[in-house]
Amino acid sequence: MYQAIGIIELKSIAQGVEATDAALKSAGVQLISAHAACPGKFEIILTGAIADVTAAVEHVTGRFDQKLIDSSIMGRIDPAVVAAMFGTQAAPKTGSLGVIETFSAASAIKAADIAVKTAKVEIFELRTSRGMGGKGIVLIVGDVGDVSAAVEAGARHAKDQSMLAYTTVIAAPHKELWDQI
Repeated sequence: MYQAIGIIELKSIAQGVEATDAALKSAGVQLISAHAACPGKFEIILTGAIADVTAAVEHVTGRFDQKLIDSSIMGRIDPAVVAAMFGTQAAPKTGSLGVIETFSAASAIKAADIAVKTAKVEIFELRTSRGMGGKGIVLIVGDVGDVSAAVEAGARHAKDQSMLAYTTVIAAPHKELWDQI
């Protein structure tokens, strides 16, 4: 069970490896993932008690601030977001479709968490960094009113962090679109 999640994105792969080691040594956290991401970024995702995750993220962001792209700490992350991070969610290809596109993985994950906590929606897909130029994208489904509210709430966080690229809500996606995404 994930108590809290910390996400750190850096501009350097080498310093990302070093930062991962520093995070793990600074507090009682566990590593979910640490990997290079497009374009030449490094993404770290940690879990543990909120105090430990906060300490680790603050240690790394303070020490590597010149290479920091984005970071986020989330306590009580929605289980649907964790499932989506690992590609194990099973949302239906029905209803309305909302998309939140961000300039970082951390902002996409936070936007997804806010979206599912705001309205009755499901995460259709959550993609971060790899193969997308370092961007993050959240696709959510549900009734059009819920999807609109969830997209607006999730996007607000990304916009406040200057990490919002674009949003859209499609009330009734075409069947061929559903087949391709």
